[in-house]
Amino acid sequence: MARKVKETDDLPKAKINKTSLKKALRIFEYTGKHKWKLYLGLVFLLLTSFTALLFPTMLGGLVNVIDPKNPTSAIQGGKMMGGAVQEFQQKYFSNINDIGLYLMIVLSLQSVFSYFRIYLFVNYTENTLASLRQAVYAHLISLPMSFFVQQRVGDLNSRMSADISQIQDTLTTTIAEFLRQFMLIVGGIILLLFISPKLTLLMLAIVPVVAAAAVIFGRFIRKTSKKVQEKIAESNTVIEETLQGITNVKAFANEFFENTRYRKSTEEIVTNAIKGGKYRGGFASFIIFCLFGSIVAVIWYGVYLAQHNQLRVGDLISFILYSAFVGASFGGIAELYAQLQKAIGSVERVFEILDEKPEILDITTAHTNIIRVEGTVRFQNVAFTYPSRKEIQVLKNITLEAKKGETIAIVGPSGSGKSTLIGLLLRFYDPESGTLFIDDKDAKSYSLTELRNNMAIVPQDVLLFGGTIKENIAYGKPNATIAEIVEAARKANALEFIDTFPEKFETIVGERGIKLSGGQRQRIAIARAVLKDPSILILDEATSSLDSESERVVQEALDKLMVGRTSFVIAHRLSTIRKADKIVVIDKGAVRESGTHEELMLLDNGMYRSLSNLQMQLA
Repeated sequence: MARKVKETDDLPKAKINKTSLKKALRIFEYTGKHKWKLYLGLVFLLLTSFTALLFPTMLGGLVNVIDPKNPTSAIQGGKMMGGAVQEFQQKYFSNINDIGLYLMIVLSLQSVFSYFRIYLFVNYTENTLASLRQAVYAHLISLPMSFFVQQRVGDLNSRMSADISQIQDTLTTTIAEFLRQFMLIVGGIILLLFISPKLTLLMLAIVPVVAAAAVIFGRFIRKTSKKVQEKIAESNTVIEETLQGITNVKAFANEFFENTRYRKSTEEIVTNAIKGGKYRGGFASFIIFCLFGSIVAVIWYGVYLAQHNQLRVGDLISFILYSAFVGASFGGIAELYAQLQKAIGSVERVFEILDEKPEILDITTAHTNIIRVEGTVRFQNVAFTYPSRKEIQVLKNITLEAKKGETIAIVGPSGSGKSTLIGLLLRFYDPESGTLFIDDKDAKSYSLTELRNNMAIVPQDVLLFGGTIKENIAYGKPNATIAEIVEAARKANALEFIDTFPEKFETIVGERGIKLSGGQRQRIAIARAVLKDPSILILDEATSSLDSESERVVQEALDKLMVGRTSFVIAHRLSTIRKADKIVVIDKGAVRESGTHEELMLLDNGMYRSLSNLQMQLA
């Protein structure tokens, strides 16, 4: 069965150098009071590696009990490195029962050390990453709209999931395993030199090279396997598209076309899989001949030295075990190094978010005592250009005023700047020039939280969260009582359909509110706005996508909601704004006309009059 591809497999790597390591070390800023767990975990890691290195020596000593004959190096007074090992074994490993006891003690100690090493690293990692996740999320939702319009949601989600998962794997396992493998390589080579310098030189000339070649070959095979998985995914896409669009397939009589498309896709799978089979066969041959051949060469030379009294059998067994440690560690450390490169890349991508300049918001406490504004709004010679499209000026010296309680309708062709004007009102962006005044004060003098808490928006495309109706209405006032929520639903004309559901306010609305109709979603959004009780209300084409009956019910709820509030209404259906106190016509970023419906209809060749007459003819 093909290997399942993890979401972290495709993460790009970063070069490990002084600069990248400095960036990666920023992760430890989120350790807090848990830093001691990392240090203690490293101590247990060192002890685990030390006990692991004891095993081959002890097993070799166990065999040497059977054949206590000294090699030449020991006979010569212990001057050679092998003599030191021989003396150690003779002193502590001369009795088989003692050796068995030592082995059990070391095994027990290694089990205890491994438990605490893993527990401490996991504990440290989870607490550190919890702090990092919270910091990244809090920073992310504090970033300005100019950041989000230039980013893909999928990419941001990947940084919060795949990248942090990669960091998690690295802190929990990869770093510890990398250090362990490194210690096994260094410690193993030192002990190999003590046992037999000659045999060590032969081993170092063969085993690490073969192990490194096996790693490189293995990576190449994984890439080939990944291509096969991609082709399988493409063939599954053909099936999915065909079955989802089976009506079109049948209607256009394209069964032959779809069958041919799927056959071609599966043939590509076969081609790539056979190619992968050739590589895997070659890899198996390589492993059998080179890797096992190198082991045979080391054992052959070791037996040769033993025959000439330069090495004992037990020492040869210890040597083989240490060689296996070193060879396996050489092969494993290359893959671990690649994982560290991915982790550093992940840390850099996560900290790219944290390095973005946020809006000035206080999101650490709930804001319940918000100072209410009266609701007078004035745009004074406001001009604006989006940072991502500096060559196009979207708004040009806009001047308009809305007094407390007035309804201002904003109309104009698509792309004229209506939604941008609302974005400035919400201070998603600040004007390039000119000033936005709220109650005759510069809008910048208010905190963003204070200003936006005095506003509510009912958009054309209502986004409901996947919880209950009650939770979605309460989004306008999280600390609202159930009585307040019910009253808001009643004022929004939503109570009549909510009561028809068996679970009533506990009804799950589904992802993005998919279980509700468009009109029902709009009334939930209106109830949310009613509950917030804003001074300034924004209606962004709130009824444009509804049928006539739904529009009537929603418009009735909106009319009640707008009473006593300063309201900005963006509308394409001009019939819904005839009662507005002022209608502002925007075209190509500038105010072309302004007045009541009656005043604008009297203008010869007026844009509003032309649009109104055109809609009446099409009605």
